[in-house]
Amino acid sequence: LLSCRLYCEEAKDPKRRSCQTVLAEALDIIVRSFAPILPHLAEEVFQYIPYKKDSEGVFRTGWINASSAWKKPGIEEAIEGACAMRDSFLGSISGKNSLEYEVIIIIEPGLLFELMEALQAEETSSVSQLNEIMMASQTTLLSELPKETPSDANIIKGTFLINLEGGDICEQSSYKVIARPIAKAKCPRCRRYTAESSSTPCPRCLQVLAAGKGST
Repeated sequence: LLSCRLYCEEAKDPKRRSCQTVLAEALDIIVRSFAPILPHLAEEVFQYIPYKKDSEGVFRTGWINASSAWKKPGIEEAIEGACAMRDSFLGSISGKNSLEYEVIIIIEPGLLFELMEALQAEETSSVSQLNEIMMASQTTLLSELPKETPSDANIIKGTFLINLEGGDICEQSSYKVIARPIAKAKCPRCRRYTAESSSTPCPRCLQVLAAGKGST
């Protein structure tokens, strides 16, 4: 998830920049957390942080005070639900390369479907947050089983308990996951199977490379 955003997206792409912001915030909190126990290590790490800091030393920064902006209702449940589906997917391919597959997720309309839509607005995507979590080359999110699904398709069924607002909102939702080999070629840049040929980058990488040339 992190490597794809950091190394495959354009330098100024919001997805890449937001990933860097999360990493910076996590590093700041971790360093200040262990500073009372490992003061010399914490100070050394703090001095090598490559961005502008408000204080000259870690012990002048004060205690941890994470912004309330990081708390977004539903995001934790959405990620946990996606991870549960990912586990179902990975378990169905028995240790094979997950990037060689596309995933179809079927969820009946409801709260769980809405949470997944927050991670993937499009029906099918190879660059959405949901697809990054699934670790596949492409993910399709549907509300019903596709009509062209073969009768012998390996359909993995599962359930996920949504617990929001401290338990005030609880909903047990079911889902189905179908994994099938993807028909596209391996992109030589991002290593996902989203290219038309193995010698040509995928559409996303072509767009990033073109933007990079235009900015030089």
